[in-house]
Amino acid sequence: MVEEDVGMNSRRPFDPQFDLFVPHIAELPLRDQRETMERPFFSLAKRKRLQPILYTSPDGAVTVNVFATPEFGMATIWDADILIWAASTLNELKKRGANELPRTINFQPHDLLKTIGRDAGGRQYQLLREALGRLQSTTVTTNIRARRGGKHRQFSWVESWADQLDESGERSRGMSITLSDWFYEGVVMDGGLLAIDPAYFAITGGRERWLYRVARKHAGGSADGFAIGINVLFAKSGAEGTFRRFKFEIIRIVQANNLPGFDLCLEQGGGDLLVRMTRRSACS
Repeated sequence: MVEEDVGMNSRRPFDPQFDLFVPHIAELPLRDQRETMERPFFSLAKRKRLQPILYTSPDGAVTVNVFATPEFGMATIWDADILIWAASTLNELKKRGANELPRTINFQPHDLLKTIGRDAGGRQYQLLREALGRLQSTTVTTNIRARRGGKHRQFSWVESWADQLDESGERSRGMSITLSDWFYEGVVMDGGLLAIDPAYFAITGGRERWLYRVARKHAGGSADGFAIGINVLFAKSGAEGTFRRFKFEIIRIVQANNLPGFDLCLEQGGGDLLVRMTRRSACS
């Protein structure tokens, strides 16, 4: 089976033409794309989501619309781990002095899965392909970083992906993904990436994962942290369900206070219940 071959090929013979573009990177420093960390770009549920996300910021300045297909469903925040891996890989290549950063990345599934904290069994290879299918089939329309003269840009996270085979068509040489222009541009632009804790991949809940990304973006460099109303969080999350349920879940997450690297506190302010996020040990 292809899945078995891919897993075993972490010890494949060296192939200069293929390996020229394969980043063999151990202990990859993790980076997330800044603009995707607080807006509702991904489903926060593991079950298939077909309901679109239609978000407009209160001031009308930012719009994010996300649409799923019935066959694949919407890309999830767990699928976004693949994008974190891709951003981290390109960032490392840049640090190593690569003249050009490829939009198409050839890789071994075993290496990707290991980086994002997942097992490398045959079932995981199938789940990886399903995640890539959602990333390719999900359609995003946003005015974030719209090019001059355009009001919106529309894209899928992954333009394409493929299994790579040798000339005989029998032996796997890994996989490849081609990133969308929008995501690639966000990775290579100055200030487009933020470092994240490897413990992020161990967060099991979708709301917890999204809340960590919000905290990392807004409270990562501030001693006083960052406070945000739960109602604003609800709108920015794109979560399905009622506000009441979302509020209950956020309060539970704050009380558990288990996000890596950040403390969460509840505050009252402006008639709303706020969540204050600060670097660990800064909350009293």
